[in-house]
Amino acid sequence: MPFKKYLLTGLMVWLPLAITLWVLLWLVGILDAVFGGVLSGLAAVTPASLGPLIERLHHIPGLGVLLVASVLLGTGALVSNVAGRWWVTQWDKLFTHIPIVKSIYNSVKKVSDTLFSSNGNAFRTALLIQYPRAGSWTIAFQTGVPSGEVQSHLGPDFVSVYVPTTPNPTSGFFLMLPKSDVIELDMSVDQALTYVISMGSVAPTMHSPISVPSK
Repeated sequence: MPFKKYLLTGLMVWLPLAITLWVLLWLVGILDAVFGGVLSGLAAVTPASLGPLIERLHHIPGLGVLLVASVLLGTGALVSNVAGRWWVTQWDKLFTHIPIVKSIYNSVKKVSDTLFSSNGNAFRTALLIQYPRAGSWTIAFQTGVPSGEVQSHLGPDFVSVYVPTTPNPTSGFFLMLPKSDVIELDMSVDQALTYVISMGSVAPTMHSPISVPSK
């Protein structure tokens, strides 16, 4: 039926854009709410003469996003030199000596340093592995290699991988597999994520044939 076909086609065109705009507006709303809370705190401690200015800032949409982006850029520029790195070191020392806080701070810092470091390998390689059983294949991402006590038990020829779930890749499973059991893919991480989220309906362009080892 043409009517149903056209309706579904139009939905496929507009749905990604609508969801993208919804997510962006949601993020802007959160940042504006946080910024509004900061302004309310400033209004309580600043002179009354500055009240009208603070009130006007409350009604500027998206200002929180601009200020957060400015703070992030300024912080990045500051810590790119020796003096800035010294302040970051002192900041780390402060938080690593506060009970309870140090456990959370150290854990989050290690994960963020691993994921966002330009020298790291986390989530920079898409893999093809057999999971959850032999003969059943899925997409995974290399997050590094086992280290410490785990490496002493497994040996050097293992890799750490993250297996995302579908359609929500933010949850998944952490596995340590022999290097011989994983196949490194030519597709980018973005292409692999799209493939996972779309449940295989959006296949990335294949640059070269991938040979699947026989078991």
